[in-house]
Amino acid sequence: MGVEGCTKCIKYMLFFFNFIFWLAGGVILGVALWLRHDPTTSNLLELELDGAHAPNTFYISVHILIAVGAVMMVVGFLGCYGAIQESQCLLGTFFACLVILFACEVAAGIWGFMHKETVSKEMTNFYDSAYDKAMTQSITDQTKRKAAATVLKVFHESLNCCGKGLGTSIITKLTDSLGMTDICPSGVQQVDCHTRIRDLFSDKIYLIGIAALVVAVIMIFEMIFSMVLCCGIRNSPVY
Repeated sequence: MGVEGCTKCIKYMLFFFNFIFWLAGGVILGVALWLRHDPTTSNLLELELDGAHAPNTFYISVHILIAVGAVMMVVGFLGCYGAIQESQCLLGTFFACLVILFACEVAAGIWGFMHKETVSKEMTNFYDSAYDKAMTQSITDQTKRKAAATVLKVFHESLNCCGKGLGTSIITKLTDSLGMTDICPSGVQQVDCHTRIRDLFSDKIYLIGIAALVVAVIMIFEMIFSMVLCCGIRNSPVY
């Protein structure tokens, strides 16, 4: 069985798009692994204070992204092989996998849009808790103060910031200079950590969103081409 004419052209276009899809899966897998092991986010998300861990919502999203990238590579290979072999069974399986992936991506996109501020808010609340404990307990409880100060120093050194706002940044630098605390890194600019945290996770979320949009467009073309090719194979003459 062999396809001819426009259907043959679609066959090679589907192979090309599947190859791009396979590469996109590898890129997403690589980006997800980078996000998981990025020193800046890892230092912040592995913090612990008084038994409370830093919010893990971001890591949950990254682990899902790792799984999606791996599945995309498998499905992309399946599509390439099905297109070259002109197998209706493989192309039908490929189309079904694409529909499931596309539905999951749309659902994940809606969830991500609705909770796009959640990660930065959770991390900001965790920072505020550590900051308040480090400042209010600087005299009453030295043990808790040191634990909170250690967490804050990781924030400040990783993000090159200090304080919850301009006012608290100035106050913290003043208490550091008087020897009451040792929190802000030396030479840091007057940038509050709320802004740094929001920018850090917003940039990464936008990166994920752009990658998801590109993949969604490729998937739509692949679903169309796979169905056209499948119909062409069914209607092609047997030699």
